[in-house]
Amino acid sequence: MAEYVMKHLCLEAGMEDLFEIASAAVSTEEIGNDIYSPAKSKMREKGIPFEHRRARQITRADYDYYDYIVCADRSNLRWMARIIGEDTENKVSLMMAWSTGNVSSPTADNIPDVSDPWYTGDFETAYQDILVSSQAMLQELKTTK
Repeated sequence: MAEYVMKHLCLEAGMEDLFEIASAAVSTEEIGNDIYSPAKSKMREKGIPFEHRRARQITRADYDYYDYIVCADRSNLRWMARIIGEDTENKVSLMMAWSTGNVSSPTADNIPDVSDPWYTGDFETAYQDILVSSQAMLQELKTTK
């Protein structure tokens, strides 16, 4: 959901050509699967366009390629460290770091995780967490682009 929310925000801001936005899993559980059906429903409800996609796992090459790698929660951070090793270029952050103003300490203990709808079924709260964080990230990036 976060990939498409951010793409939509960039499109609305006329900045879609400035960023390459992609998502990747840290585990192998969903490899090859499309977006989870309730997430699609939430995006339809909110007017967020999306397309069919096949989940893939993040790689070390992704770390080398992308400027920012944003994780929804601390579990993702731990898995990410196993895949990419040490974040020597300070590219990795928790998504909520952007909305809480902790961009200078993007993995600090006081940053909340994005609400996980996989366990709660609450896609609205997850959407709001993603939306607010994505808006804050885009605002921050506007000042650097």
